[in-house]
Amino acid sequence: MDLIAATAQWLADPLNWQGPNGIPSRLMEHVALSGVSLLVAALIALPLGLWIGHTGRFSWWIVSTANAWRALPSFAVIGLLVPFTTVIDPDLGFTLYPTLVAMIVLAGPPILVNAYQGIAGVDGELVEAARAMGMKESQILFGVEIPIALPVLATGLRLAAVQVIATATLGATFGFGGLGRFIILGDANRDNGELFGGVVLVAMLALATLGAFLLLERRLVSTGLTRRAAG
Repeated sequence: MDLIAATAQWLADPLNWQGPNGIPSRLMEHVALSGVSLLVAALIALPLGLWIGHTGRFSWWIVSTANAWRALPSFAVIGLLVPFTTVIDPDLGFTLYPTLVAMIVLAGPPILVNAYQGIAGVDGELVEAARAMGMKESQILFGVEIPIALPVLATGLRLAAVQVIATATLGATFGFGGLGRFIILGDANRDNGELFGGVVLVAMLALATLGAFLLLERRLVSTGLTRRAAG
């Protein structure tokens, strides 16, 4: 009960909601890092997943490699990158860049694999019918396969987003901001209210992101069913 009271008291303290180290500022840092990581990962992994799903070329090798990347601990990736990124940029090379790259590595595999599975799972007869109608490969991909696979693509983005938001807290160990700073400082100062307040904030952000993507997936499924019924 004392732990719950300490956490609630810390969250309710107006001082913790003000200034550059306050909750809103740390939240924006966390969202910005997660958003940029997800965007960059999507720009790399999504086209690759769509391509191998449509063509089938190198699919086994690429998907197996992506799944292997999932086994890499994000904390280890950050630690391995620090010596190199600090040489490139002494200021941000220790705090920002290693965490950013590690989050991109974390987000890429679920986006790629789901994109591949979504496109590869489209009914082959439907694709062949589109080819028989004279549609080009790009038209088949963007006009037939992607609309049908949209819910699966959204699932990949959802998995990546939630993982990144939850794991981006590790960057605070290397001096990055975000909500993880509350966890690190709370542990260092033996302030359970701040520590578990940070945990609650990260959990709430992850749940909000999960809910937003679930609503998006539901909308995409509903739209797909409507189009099929109209067709």
